[in-house]
Amino acid sequence: MPDHFTIGSGQISTGRRNKDRIFQSLCYGAAAIGVLLLAIVLWGAVREGFSSLTPKFFNGFPTASMSRAGIKPALIGTVWIVLLTLAISLPVGIAAAIYLEEIAKKTRLNALIQANIANLAGVPSIIYGILGLAAFVRFFGMGNSILAAGCTMSLLVLPTVILTTQEALRTVPKSYREGSLACGATQWQTILRMTLPCAVAPILTGVILAASRAIGETAPLLVVGAVASTREIPSRLSDPYTVLPIQIFNWSGMPQQGWHEKAAGAIIVLLVMLLALNAIAIILRNKARRV
Repeated sequence: MPDHFTIGSGQISTGRRNKDRIFQSLCYGAAAIGVLLLAIVLWGAVREGFSSLTPKFFNGFPTASMSRAGIKPALIGTVWIVLLTLAISLPVGIAAAIYLEEIAKKTRLNALIQANIANLAGVPSIIYGILGLAAFVRFFGMGNSILAAGCTMSLLVLPTVILTTQEALRTVPKSYREGSLACGATQWQTILRMTLPCAVAPILTGVILAASRAIGETAPLLVVGAVASTREIPSRLSDPYTVLPIQIFNWSGMPQQGWHEKAAGAIIVLLVMLLALNAIAIILRNKARRV
């Protein structure tokens, strides 16, 4: 009888191992397909647009002349929008997450707010553009300015920042909070000196996601008044602007192959900016984990 059970257990264990191997193979295959497709797209952009990456391309302005066209206004506009979006969304999002996770009581109203925040994370970006047009451009009178665009993009990434910050706060053990309170610290002191420092590394993941979405969005900015092409470099929050995704879209619609090469060069610049933001956030996150 014991031998029978031993043989059965071995058969079950072997079957599970085989299923695990099959599942791992499928996961690796799916990941390999995704990486391969991404590599093909990146290689196409680099092959077609690398020749456009000249000093004139970075310092030039959008013109009808293909040889002199550049991305300087769009590049500076993109930096403006990303920095302004993060400057608005991060403090508001982190504060909202702290309230919902650490302070607010478990009531039906707060549960409804939490559900709505989760739903807002999946709303199409064009809806935020319409909201920004009605609220910031018209109601608050900001016009087609960088400030209106930054506020609109902040609304777009705010649910992502709130949700990722809440998940980061949940990773902090409850015993840390109890130990801090037992030592005589107030709730705010516990949050600021214990909970938040322990959750910094996961919170930076939300920063990466927010920056990644803000740097690549086009539809909301078109709705709130971003111009397709401009020779003006924005220097104030009230100035008109354009961004790299819109410049890429504009050049991609041109019939000549040279404009497509310009668009591919702008795509490379946009990807480098995105990778640079991600690298900075990852470095800060790793330092926070070591601390």
